Amino acid sequence: MKSAVWYPFTQMSEPEGHPFLRIVRGRGNYLYDDRGRKYFDGVSSLWCNVHGHGVPLITAAIRRQATRLAHSTLLGLTHPWAEELARRLTRAAPRGLTRVFYSDDGATSAEVAVKMAYQYWRHHGEPGRTKFLSFRLGYHGDTLGAVSVGGVYLFHSTFRPLLFRSLKVDPPYCYRCPLKLSFPSCRYRCLEPIEAALSRNRHRLSAFVLEPKVLGAGGMIVQPPGYLSRLARLCRRYGVPIVADEVATGFGRTGRMFACEHENVRPDFMCLAKGLTGGTVPLAATLTTNRVYRAFLGRYEEAKTFFHGHTYTGNPIGCAAALANLDHFRRRRVLSSLPRKIRLLAGELAALRALRHVGDIRQAGFMVGIELVRNATTREAYDWTEGAGRRVCRNLLQHGILLRPLGNVVVLMPPLSSTPLELERLVRATGRSIQETLGD
Repeated sequence: MKSAVWYPFTQMSEPEGHPFLRIVRGRGNYLYDDRGRKYFDGVSSLWCNVHGHGVPLITAAIRRQATRLAHSTLLGLTHPWAEELARRLTRAAPRGLTRVFYSDDGATSAEVAVKMAYQYWRHHGEPGRTKFLSFRLGYHGDTLGAVSVGGVYLFHSTFRPLLFRSLKVDPPYCYRCPLKLSFPSCRYRCLEPIEAALSRNRHRLSAFVLEPKVLGAGGMIVQPPGYLSRLARLCRRYGVPIVADEVATGFGRTGRMFACEHENVRPDFMCLAKGLTGGTVPLAATLTTNRVYRAFLGRYEEAKTFFHGHTYTGNPIGCAAALANLDHFRRRRVLSSLPRKIRLLAGELAALRALRHVGDIRQAGFMVGIELVRNATTREAYDWTEGAGRRVCRNLLQHGILLRPLGNVVVLMPPLSSTPLELERLVRATGRSIQETLGD
């Protein structure tokens, strides 16, 4: 009997020729299928597993919480685990983020930020600020509000008639710079059109929604050093709040707890999910400032309430898992262990630059994108329908490694718990698979 499951981001005619792996167990940095074969989890189970599978501290917290209180609404009630987690998140986050609104996943955390920013300006006496600025190739999830501020054409174009219109600007895609310039001699010329958009629309914009440091699903596009802080200064100059979507970049992925820390950027909203619970159970959070929070305070009949919430908002099991995740970061000194591994990863990746079908290698900490091209000299791209990245990742299964590409970009995002030997094996196997699949 065929499965009744309709799988996400998957052409359902394909499994007949390429049956899915049936994963039945996870331990450490590996996943195991129903035939007993093990695979290195090179994409952290869609970018969310942080410390490997089956971390005793986190699993024990989940088990303990499930026997005490599995769920209770936050609509008019509270519980100590949501309160404690909010306290610890505001202590860990960039300064100024003092309030925490819970939801379920990355898309809902972005949806919360968009609605909150929009409603803030209505309460602030500027109801004309209804537009959002965001990056082409940006990605913030698949709910309609998140899609509206997203910019991945393949994912989003079908739903265009359902979306509200947001203003789009080009990201700093240095490998394929639309201005035909090179960093650092370009002197951040790509910021000039963004400044023009901010200046022209300063009284219409609710916020600039962006992924700090790395545009993830758009192709692992890494912003050059100094770009994020300059962008933040422009937003401050024109009075446009910043929504920092740290769903993918948060919790150590770029080498710091949050990507904003690299350039001391203090956003007005910050979206968290994926690694928040260590990649165990769903939980998300949107952090914001006291200034935003106070705008929603008033008499009941003023209807200033933020009328948004989810059934499982602030679920106690999710909160307990997130607290244990933060404990694990501290006890194992995870962040201090990363620089050496990041340097090793960079060194291994350098060897892949000589391959004929590797056009660009982009790295920010443990986030890596390898852009495959028909010819590295001319930078001629593969058409996405050729499935170059998908074929490379399918071949990698023979090497015992699980990856998932973004079109022609092979994504490496291993767990932070990966050993130097595992990182070395991951990169070298990826290089071999590129050669075996696309030719020397």
